[in-house]
Amino acid sequence: MSAVELTTIDEGVLQITFNRPAALNALTWELADELLAVLDRVEHDGEARVAVLTGAGRAFCAGFDLNGYGDETRLEELGVTRGLLARQTEISTTVTRLHDLKIPVIAAINGPCAGGGMSYAAACDIRIAVEGTVFSAAFLRAGVSACDLGVSWLLPRIVGAGRAQELLYTARRFDADEALSMGFVTDVVPADRLTAQALAIADRIKQNPPLQTELTKAGLSVALQTASLHDVVEFENRQQVLTAMTDDYREAIDSYLGKRTPRYTGR
Repeated sequence: MSAVELTTIDEGVLQITFNRPAALNALTWELADELLAVLDRVEHDGEARVAVLTGAGRAFCAGFDLNGYGDETRLEELGVTRGLLARQTEISTTVTRLHDLKIPVIAAINGPCAGGGMSYAAACDIRIAVEGTVFSAAFLRAGVSACDLGVSWLLPRIVGAGRAQELLYTARRFDADEALSMGFVTDVVPADRLTAQALAIADRIKQNPPLQTELTKAGLSVALQTASLHDVVEFENRQQVLTAMTDDYREAIDSYLGKRTPRYTGR
């Protein structure tokens, strides 16, 4: 059984599923390795427009598996220091690769989301959660720094620095309603509506031209990392000229004026 599964759940919509339900989808070497392979497949799928990340069973991802990561042989071969660095680099790379996917990613958070699970959720573009979901940036409770797997960069950009500091310093649990109030998630839905809500959001994304959507994601990423308004505007100017030279630009205008559904080609 694969620790990470990739399936098509709608035209142009791929679902990435953490598949260790008995362990609440906790992180192991196998899961990290398979996730990287799956992300490569998604990145190179020319038909993919949106990805949905979720967990099998009753949890999204409970973070690092405290029963063991499964790379003891590597630690023996490399020594503790180099081995732990290789492990840390591997896990953190899964977060950055997820964040950097060219298509939008929706986190469909179906249950407990803690530690590394919160990092994965934060690395997605849009987050929705089922009622009663429990969240925690639990790194300190696991005996390591709370600045782990990109959460010190991602979380303040989603909920603000003050709230991120409080969540990271206390490692407290909070529920889906509070996650909604602080802006960490955009929707809270009953469990039986989670997939439908993710697909509804994906469908709205798919109504827009593919390249323009990808460049919008890229532009937002650049803007969040750039201190100067003028530098961001310069980048935006080039994106606007580039997209205005596409066939889909003309199709967007023609379909609007003709009051018909657009037929985008990605060109």
